[in-house]
Formats: sequence, C-alpha cells, structure tokens
Amino acid sequence: MTIRDLPVLLSGFRCTVVEPPRPKTRDDGAGGQVVVTDRNGVTQFVVALFVKQRVAAGERSPKGEEIKVTLATDPGEGFDEDTRVELIDARLNAYQIDTEDGRSISGIAFKAMGLKPVQTVRAEK
Repeated sequence: MTIRDLPVLLSGFRCTVVEPPRPKTRDDGAGGQVVVTDRNGVTQFVVALFVKQRVAAGERSPKGEEIKVTLATDPGEGFDEDTRVELIDARLNAYQIDTEDGRSISGIAFKAMGLKPVQTVRAEK
C-alpha cells in the first residue's frame, strides 16, 4: 500500500517565489521537451519557492529550503519572483526510483491545486 497525497500545513512558513510558474516539461527521449499533463489532458505547472519558518520577534530563523511544487492548475499572472504566496491544497508524495545500476533514489514531491498571493503587512515606523 502506498500512501499518497498527504496534506501539508505550511501556515508556520513564508513561501516566496524564486522561479515564476511555468508549464511543467520533461525530456522526450529525443533531446526535446514535452509538456506534462494529468490523466485528463490538463497542463501541469511548476513553481520554485523558497520556504522559511516564521519565528517570533527576537528569535533566530532556521535556514530555509528551496522546493519545486507541481501545480494542477494555471495560477495566472502576478506571481513574479519575490512574490509571497500560499499553496492551495498543498500535498506531498514520497517516491523511490530504482536505477539500472542498482542505486535507489528517494525523496518527496510537493503538489498543490494552485497559488494565492499573500498580503504582507509592514510595521509602521
């Protein structure tokens, strides 16, 4: 049994766009690229985010991490680099790929239905 699409709660983290959303592609085996679609033929998108834990004033923030997230829908315009966002219906899947030379590659893949911008509140001076 494989557990898939585990919900992810990222409310304690800041997500900042590093690479704006674009259609997801993969190698076609002949040196070109093909656009990735879901089972219904809907184009998948990918966005790179820098995720960093939120901390209280005076606390030191742990190091952040860059992740790539597959989006099930076109997020539309307005998600340029440095835009703060939230993931809509964020999920993750663990994977393992066994290579022909006997190695195993494993990790987690992030997915979401889409993105929404976050309004940042700046402190008044």
